[in-house]
Amino acid sequence: MSTTRGMAVLAAACLLAAGCGGATEERPAQGGGTFTYGLNADPGALDPGMATLSVTNTVLSLAYDTLTAADANGKIVPVLAEKWDVKPDSVTFTLRKGVTCSDGSPLTADDVAASISFITDPKNKSPLNGVFVPPGLTAKADAAAGTVTLSTPKPFSFILESTRDVFIVCGKGLKDRSLLAKGTSGSGPYRLVEAAPGDHYTFQVRKDYTWGPNGATTSEPGQPDKVVFRIVPNEQTAANLLISGGINATIINGVDRTRVEAAPGVKGKVLPGGNGQFFYHQGKDRPTRDPQVRKALTQALNLTELAGIASGGTGRPATTLVLKPSPCPGDSVAGHVPGYDPAAAAAALDAAGWKPGPDGIRVKDGKKLTLRLLYSTTRSASVQAAAEYLAAEWRKLGVDVKLNGVIDTKVSESLMVTQDWDVTWLPIGVNLPSQLLGFLSGPGAPEGGNFAHLKNGRYEKLVAEAGTKPGPEGCKLWLEAESALFESADLIPVVENTQLLAMKGATLEVLAGNFRGATIRLTEGG
Repeated sequence: MSTTRGMAVLAAACLLAAGCGGATEERPAQGGGTFTYGLNADPGALDPGMATLSVTNTVLSLAYDTLTAADANGKIVPVLAEKWDVKPDSVTFTLRKGVTCSDGSPLTADDVAASISFITDPKNKSPLNGVFVPPGLTAKADAAAGTVTLSTPKPFSFILESTRDVFIVCGKGLKDRSLLAKGTSGSGPYRLVEAAPGDHYTFQVRKDYTWGPNGATTSEPGQPDKVVFRIVPNEQTAANLLISGGINATIINGVDRTRVEAAPGVKGKVLPGGNGQFFYHQGKDRPTRDPQVRKALTQALNLTELAGIASGGTGRPATTLVLKPSPCPGDSVAGHVPGYDPAAAAAALDAAGWKPGPDGIRVKDGKKLTLRLLYSTTRSASVQAAAEYLAAEWRKLGVDVKLNGVIDTKVSESLMVTQDWDVTWLPIGVNLPSQLLGFLSGPGAPEGGNFAHLKNGRYEKLVAEAGTKPGPEGCKLWLEAESALFESADLIPVVENTQLLAMKGATLEVLAGNFRGATIRLTEGG
């Protein structure tokens, strides 16, 4: 989960081009060197079987491979698997030959099965189980044939696509997972050689890597010997470091985008950044358990204005909950979110029994209408501005709003453990609609991943049917299920964020938040 993986026009047309900034011709450097990336937060523990934060997976993507990957158009391409045979309730992968782990041991079918089985074993309590890995999935290896078969108890529409998000552990780390807290044990193009939590993480290239997506290798000109992730929580600082040459690349979300893209030598690529959206807590005794209250709070907001604020003017209209390229393209948002109508919002709260008190704050049964608004303060000032806008508009409606901005790790604790919130601004970045099920249905936190305690019967019925149907038929149901959430104001998608991948003296490809490690190139003339 990303916090925890717009309505306004893009700030500049240059953002739509492949490169921005100076027009100096770049060419690959001839050898070695160090590529430094500014990361907005520390990745924490590095066990791929337990990692859900996008910042963690970004780091892990250098050291670990997946069975498959998606290209820029969403097409599934080979990585560790060279081919596959898909059935409604199973997929059998034939593994590439000659793949090795970072400790030199060969990658085997047993390794792949064991890596996936760690996630699916309930005793390990992996947060990926049932989210990135389908519920009830089993993995069986055939060592002689070099194949691994993944099976589900019933047909599952994304049984192939889900494998692009699961990092495969091999070698020593598979036998002793304690090594993975601050180390790596994978088949990826780099291996971790130094971890200084809160400061930096250094990776060394694997010269023998030849099995990346579409046959990518680490022997091309400009491939750096080392990659350093430098922890830079402040976006303005990251922008300054990039412009001055202190780092080679970083993601810019907010107000610094304009000056970064205009800086000499800086190249930019626009990436999807996931939705800016907020959730209403529907736990027992919460005022937002009442659908009338949720609808009223939503009607009090000009979502077009909020979208511009939340994205710093660089967003696009939200169309779905899934990152692009989605396997189910379409628009589940338009026409399904309660429209802007402050007068109707006030009338709805009156009808629900929330009457203005002497101080203007609405009261029902002697209890004030108070909302605790939780959001992350990491990097983006636009999220702070969005939270302040929400608070201001709801206060006009007679709601007592208490702002609670915290760092990412505290957001996760509040969502899943303490539950000390009523509304949360929370981007969740997933590649498949099925990966949302654990967050949007099922047991509520802290027993389950359903942190907002949602219980939308129509959504649950639709996704149960959608999960058994492949292709367009299933996609129609997945999109309809999302619309059901918006119509009942369970969560409100506000804007599709964009991010600027800003680079200087280097180029790389990033897809769905993860590095394509074998595509990193140091350049001359940048």
